Amino acid sequence: MGKISQVARDRYSERVEEYKQATEEILQREKTVLASVEKDPIGSEYKKITLADERLNLASLYLLLNRLSVGLLGVKNNKSLGDARKSCYQSVIFLEDVVSYVIDAPFSDYTERLEAIEKLPDDQRFRLVQKMGFTIQSVEEDLGDNNKWKWSFVELEGRYTTVTKNLMNLKTLIAGLDPRIPGYESRLEHLQFVKDLLQRSADRYREKYELNTFRIDDFKQAVSFLSALKRIHTLLGEVAQGDVIKRKIDVWKTKMDDDEKRLEEKRPS
Repeated sequence: MGKISQVARDRYSERVEEYKQATEEILQREKTVLASVEKDPIGSEYKKITLADERLNLASLYLLLNRLSVGLLGVKNNKSLGDARKSCYQSVIFLEDVVSYVIDAPFSDYTERLEAIEKLPDDQRFRLVQKMGFTIQSVEEDLGDNNKWKWSFVELEGRYTTVTKNLMNLKTLIAGLDPRIPGYESRLEHLQFVKDLLQRSADRYREKYELNTFRIDDFKQAVSFLSALKRIHTLLGEVAQGDVIKRKIDVWKTKMDDDEKRLEEKRPS
């Protein structure tokens, strides 16, 4: 790569100034909102959902800064990409604070959390998780295949999958799957979206285990996502689909137990 000219640097600095200012404004608003939550926690759930959305906007600005760097200077802006990844994490964390971070929990364990945001429309919930998934995917694509955070995205996507599932109100889901009830399409899409994400996260954690870490904890996470998927099939009365996932869980657990025994045998006594 050739040396970047001062003209190109000046042009880049001029173009990005307004976007850098916009990032600072978002971060300042976040500090103000968090300070208000600390003083008065009433309604904090809705405020954190707003902050989660704002963090995705922030990540998009960081992505734009990187793309301007590529376009005007011919190099990636690794700091902006790193900040975009961190903003996606923070967005997920805000939602975890609202709806729980537990992958395969009985619905009764987080019912109260969903009651606190019952006024949040189903279509708005779905739009938020769609936006989050698109933003995470965009960050991963801009970083490229061989980026140093490649395997950390398995965890980020897994946590994203979990909050996407936990944002669904399973208590009203079945009744809400009546086409005559407003919001039916959003609920149905959200449900199928969750099923697909749970399967993907299970496969990704299994891949991470097999190709990178060889840590049993990663394999256990993979099984947890499958168990959460089976729980949903059971709730919906989808017996055949649930049986397929159950057989898969049994096969994976057998493999996991065998691997764990081999690891134990290799450890020095």
